[in-house]
Amino acid sequence: MMKRHEKVILLDFDGTLFNDERVVQDMRRYLRRCLGSGRERRYITILKRLQRRLGYADYLGALQRYRLEDPADPDILRVSCFLMEYPFRKLVKPGAFQVLRQCSRWGPVVILSDGDAVFQPHKIMASGIWKAVTGRVLVFVHKQRMLWDVQRLYPARHYVMVEDNMQVLRAMKRVWKSRLTTVWLSEARHHSTKRMRRRYRGPDISMARIRELPGALREYFRKRS
Repeated sequence: MMKRHEKVILLDFDGTLFNDERVVQDMRRYLRRCLGSGRERRYITILKRLQRRLGYADYLGALQRYRLEDPADPDILRVSCFLMEYPFRKLVKPGAFQVLRQCSRWGPVVILSDGDAVFQPHKIMASGIWKAVTGRVLVFVHKQRMLWDVQRLYPARHYVMVEDNMQVLRAMKRVWKSRLTTVWLSEARHHSTKRMRRRYRGPDISMARIRELPGALREYFRKRS
């Protein structure tokens, strides 16, 4: 039987602990330099189309599809090397490692991320986050649909989910209800708008930067107790 914890702290990776938009910017510059602006735009078109279908950015999958259009182009191989050798650690958000250590006072800290089965784990490991949470990493295609598996692997009376996507938080809250505290990181790409706030019920906690998380949780749990 898995030990049941009082609390488990779940954190998203892209946009929450890690600046994934910077990876895209650097990759686009590299593509323009290696392939030219026209082929760079074609790759980005394939990437966005695949992202709409899958729900996450599959960089390597898009590269495979792009290669099918021109299988004899040797420059494509250089792009894949760029992705695998990218210095991901430099894009971990300021204070993230300290936040992970401080949040462990309430219970196990687990990375709960969307993504593919190859590149996403590679990013998390190369960033140093994997080691920081001692391997407690879950990667699903749609994490909000995998909550039963989260409960099975990390049983808890209460969960905290830290996420930059309010739609994901809303979907998880609908399932776990009062068992879940939702924390929305508003500095990321899913910026707060009046339209979004009308459409979605607000999170339990909102903050601008990830380094604010320990203090916000401390105050929130103090009030609940």
